Amino acid sequence: MRKRMILMITAVLFAAEAGVLAFFAMWDPGFTQDAVAVNEIVHEAEAALAALGTEGAALGRTPETPETPGYVVLDGDGRVLLRTREGLSESIHDAIVHRDTMLVLPDGAGEKRTLIIDNDSMERWQRCKKSTAAILSSVILLQCLAGVWYVVYLERVVIRPFQKLKRFAERVAGGNLEIPLAMDRHNLFGAFTESFDLMRSELKRARLAEAKANESKKELVAKLSHDIRTPVASIQAAAEVGAALAADAKTKENYTQILHKTEQINVLVTNLFTAALEELMQLPVSAVDLESARLTELLENADYLHRATLPKVPACLLSADVQRLQQVFDNLFANAYKYADGGIDVGISKDDPYLVTVIEDYGGGVKEEELPHLTEKFRRGSNADGLEGAGLGLHIADSFMREMGGRLVMENGEHGLMARVCIPLGGGNSEI
Repeated sequence: MRKRMILMITAVLFAAEAGVLAFFAMWDPGFTQDAVAVNEIVHEAEAALAALGTEGAALGRTPETPETPGYVVLDGDGRVLLRTREGLSESIHDAIVHRDTMLVLPDGAGEKRTLIIDNDSMERWQRCKKSTAAILSSVILLQCLAGVWYVVYLERVVIRPFQKLKRFAERVAGGNLEIPLAMDRHNLFGAFTESFDLMRSELKRARLAEAKANESKKELVAKLSHDIRTPVASIQAAAEVGAALAADAKTKENYTQILHKTEQINVLVTNLFTAALEELMQLPVSAVDLESARLTELLENADYLHRATLPKVPACLLSADVQRLQQVFDNLFANAYKYADGGIDVGISKDDPYLVTVIEDYGGGVKEEELPHLTEKFRRGSNADGLEGAGLGLHIADSFMREMGGRLVMENGEHGLMARVCIPLGGGNSEI
């Protein structure tokens, strides 16, 4: 509310100042002489004419005070008898053009003399307009600078935090709950962003609880399937013996029906067990053509601790889902932060038909026999003991890359675990 009032007051001031500036620029007041000053000059000119012939009067000049306009006295033939300073009108024609005041001063001999009083109101008015325009222009300039500062302020304290919240919400909506939201307690939205990060933490806790529940469900289904198969197998064996020893066709048909039903139960239990083990968290993947330059932005977003130095990305077109590719990089960098303490090496190269991004941490890697299983659901390396996690990050990343037509290859590098993200080229594999 306060900011809106400031903006309204600034707008009103702008309008008022612009109106005053236009008014002063277009107003012509009509230049007139002060009657009192004219009377004083007439008396002064008559006294000066009376003094002609005394020493110093032959120069045709009389003293002039700053408050008194200059004047010129002409004789009947248009010759200058007196003038107070240079630059005044010295003919009737010049006086008319300059809008000077002209009076006739008769003397005792009947000779008419013309008094021309300089009209300096135009100069004074022009000076006034220039001063007013300069002041108003300075005020408007200061207000413009204040407006620019206010826009920059809004950009820094409002727009940028909301853009950060938007990107954070997109990641949460995409299922990435590993990256925390950086908080600035000096910002207006500091408490707001803290609430968002608390929401992320609670969602992550719920996701871990869900993963544990799924694991428990898988174990329960496996146990139940075993427990169900044991009595069914006994029923099936007894039915087979009964069918073999049946004395009449009706009894044998009944035992045969029991065998069919036990086979049906076995199929249902097997399907249930397989569905529980092969259940996959399906998320839509829509690959489109995008410029490889977007890769830098995705990697920068994922490396929120700034541990990696990003190389130059070769110019080409990629076929990928931006949101899912962001999740892949987010999971890889989150794992590097969690399981390794140190820098992260990133390399990017074009290897048709892929653009390969290599991400290697400094955590020493994992056991060779564990590498093929890192992308399996609920599987974690032995180096993950005691660390929070559900064993889903690499599984989901591998699933997304396969859906986009690419690959995710996990290897042990020189310093630690190395992930090769093979992104398929798009647009007919053409460079841009």
